[in-house]
Amino acid sequence: MAVIVKICGLKTPAPLEAALGGGADMVGFVFFDKSPRHVDLAAARELSRQVGRRAEKVALLVDAEDARIEAAIEALSPDWLQLHGTETPQRVAQIRARFGLRVMKAVGVAERNDPLRAVQYEGVAQRILFDAKPPKDAILPGGGGLPFDWTLLRDYGGPKNWLLAGGLNPENVAEAIRLTGAPGVDVSSGVETAAGEKSVEKILAFIAAARSAR
Repeated sequence: MAVIVKICGLKTPAPLEAALGGGADMVGFVFFDKSPRHVDLAAARELSRQVGRRAEKVALLVDAEDARIEAAIEALSPDWLQLHGTETPQRVAQIRARFGLRVMKAVGVAERNDPLRAVQYEGVAQRILFDAKPPKDAILPGGGGLPFDWTLLRDYGGPKNWLLAGGLNPENVAEAIRLTGAPGVDVSSGVETAAGEKSVEKILAFIAAARSAR
């Protein structure tokens, strides 16, 4: 089975076109003001039109209230909502029921038992995203471009529909897929030249490397 490839944190047309032209399965857009990858609603509308139906669109939100989620949906018309905060299974179920969209829940990993936390979202979220757990004093909810110990997923026995994130880049993604057996991968900072600045060349290289892993 082909590896699912998601390019996240897109906010300008040229990198988005590279992701689409390179064959990314999913493209992600961040609706979180504190992130250097944040897109406003007007930009999201334009980028959504650019995507059309060439890839699945993902709206990334962090502990967002319903009004914020509704605004992101209206602008992007996403296929998925990616919940990247501290959302409980109950909150995830509430969001899924209210908005009727598929939900991907991020689970931070730093220690051996962390992947097991995904089990509580089984039957609630349609996909799990394993990311590096951020430091306790971090402003952003993701791993900040740092990988976690991928061997922690070797014996993972929870929900099978999941993506691997956290510190991936064109140089290490194939190894990460082979080591974890990940059915899909997600990258953001690993294809950037600076925070929030995506590289067309790195996007294309990442997609090619992920595809070559199997």
